[in-house]
Amino acid sequence: MIPDAWRQGEVAVTGLGRSGRSAAALLGRDGLKVYVSDESWSSALEQEAVTLRAAGVTVDLGAHDLDRIARAVVVVASPGVPPDAPPLARARAAGVPIVSEIEVGLHALQPGTRYIAITGTNGKTTTTAMVGHLLRTLGLHAVDAGNIGTPLTRVVMEEPPADWIALEMSSFQLHDTPGIRPTVGVLTNLAPDHLDRYASAEEYYGDKALLFRNATAASRWVVNYSDPAVMAMIARVPGAHHYFGRSPYVDMNFVPPSGDPARVAAERGGTIEWKGHPLLHRDELSLLGDHNVDNAMAAALAVIVASDAHQTPEALERIAEGLRTFHALEHRLESAGEFGGVLWINDSKATNVSSTLVALKGMTRPTIVLLGGRHKGEPYGALVPPLRRVGKAVLAYGEAGPLIAEDLANVVPVHLLGSDFEEVMAKARSLAQSGDVVLLSPACSSYDMFRNYEERGRAFKRLAQDGA
Repeated sequence: MIPDAWRQGEVAVTGLGRSGRSAAALLGRDGLKVYVSDESWSSALEQEAVTLRAAGVTVDLGAHDLDRIARAVVVVASPGVPPDAPPLARARAAGVPIVSEIEVGLHALQPGTRYIAITGTNGKTTTTAMVGHLLRTLGLHAVDAGNIGTPLTRVVMEEPPADWIALEMSSFQLHDTPGIRPTVGVLTNLAPDHLDRYASAEEYYGDKALLFRNATAASRWVVNYSDPAVMAMIARVPGAHHYFGRSPYVDMNFVPPSGDPARVAAERGGTIEWKGHPLLHRDELSLLGDHNVDNAMAAALAVIVASDAHQTPEALERIAEGLRTFHALEHRLESAGEFGGVLWINDSKATNVSSTLVALKGMTRPTIVLLGGRHKGEPYGALVPPLRRVGKAVLAYGEAGPLIAEDLANVVPVHLLGSDFEEVMAKARSLAQSGDVVLLSPACSSYDMFRNYEERGRAFKRLAQDGA
């Protein structure tokens, strides 16, 4: 239920993106007094503002009324608004609580709706989509929400209510979601990220750890046994710990420190197993790379431990069938086509070095890598080992181009380009020969040249196909 304290004054929502619009609509529907502001103005935003105003919501475009925000009973922060942005800084200075759009949605969940929350540095979107797909394969009314793209507040307004929600959580969302209590929580892996917004990797990990902020003995957690940072984070967290990992890291007889028997999903000899029960051979997955074996195990294990009803032989076979029928998400190691013997792969969602490292490790053909965009604070040296193995060339572009060229010079041929993406693609085409891969896996955010990684990925696909 929406807290009574939020009804004692005005709720301020910062940002009129998807999350902000949806949160404002839900709060307005439930009779709360709502003020929404966005520092931008566009005709599209104005149309959204007209709709909200018709529902009784006050909307300011082009500026924030900071005094009004300081008088709010609570501020809802959109995920794209940096924590040091003036409206959030003013709210903190005035002692106004700040919550995420996810927190609003959790308060409005319908009775009986359960959710599996997924976070991690890499793989969380694919794992979230897999969880939703597996739940639907079991015949349940399940929807995907959160950082994957659909605001939770929109989902909770839909009828009939969902049985289950696969909920992707970013570190930014976890920071402002004090009410998170998932039926199952999943931590895929940990690596430094978002160092343009966090002072250190430890601070970033601290927000990831907030997935466990309300852990109890009854909690259920699914974690990556082969990731030391994950295992260190989960060590003292209350609840049942369920592990996944690829051989040779996983001992199927492993017993965690608590003494409780572990439920383990593992990939041994090419077969994905749960507690020794074979689910499917890894070759039956349509996804590329070892990391997607991890994602498949994480998703399957989360669904299996979510309910005893999901552990029957019939349910396990349906889960295996769901893994077989799941296909790659757009912008995540997505084939854009093979033309003249050159395979073009769109991995635009790889916005950090560790994600690009995963992509490169999965390459088996000579690879021309498109790296660039807005630098996020990480060095690019971690990419050296796989580049030495498969790298044919690096095209370094955008704001981060000079830094990439500096870090990777003397490893493979590096071509330093500017911020014209068509020029980048033309250069890739001139270098590629039959048998090569052209991989867009930028290791950077897109904001210097595109509105988001989706726009960047679609430009890559269009230009790849136009040049076929």
